Amino acid sequence: LVTTFIKSNLRDNVQSVMKDALEGNETSNYELEFETKTGDTVYLLVNATTRRDTDGTVVGVVGVAQDVTETKKNENAITAVARELRQLVDTANAPIFGIDKNGLVNEWNNKTAEITGFSLDEAFNKPLVSTFIKSNLRDNVQ
Repeated sequence: LVTTFIKSNLRDNVQSVMKDALEGNETSNYELEFETKTGDTVYLLVNATTRRDTDGTVVGVVGVAQDVTETKKNENAITAVARELRQLVDTANAPIFGIDKNGLVNEWNNKTAEITGFSLDEAFNKPLVSTFIKSNLRDNVQ
């Protein structure tokens, strides 16, 4: 089963889950990539449960799975868009900075760092107004 249907990069992990189930240790919500006959990848969320006979002896493993392929594809697409947006912000030719509800810096792109001389690490979680705004303008910015 494992060598036939499971993608090679996951075989050791799946084998471990199966071994655990055969020893009575069940696994819940294990995500794996299942390879179809046509070579497509299907993402499954699996629960592996020990199967026992009427005497309680372990006789196998029962896997109950849910196809989460569409969800996984959507997550991958969202991650790709987020990565592109992150790159856009980081490489923008304009300073982009942001603050959280407490006024602490949580966004500081490369152009902002170039202009201010403060790196993201130096600016992150610092109060924007009291740290980076000139004192005579703080009341207006606040």
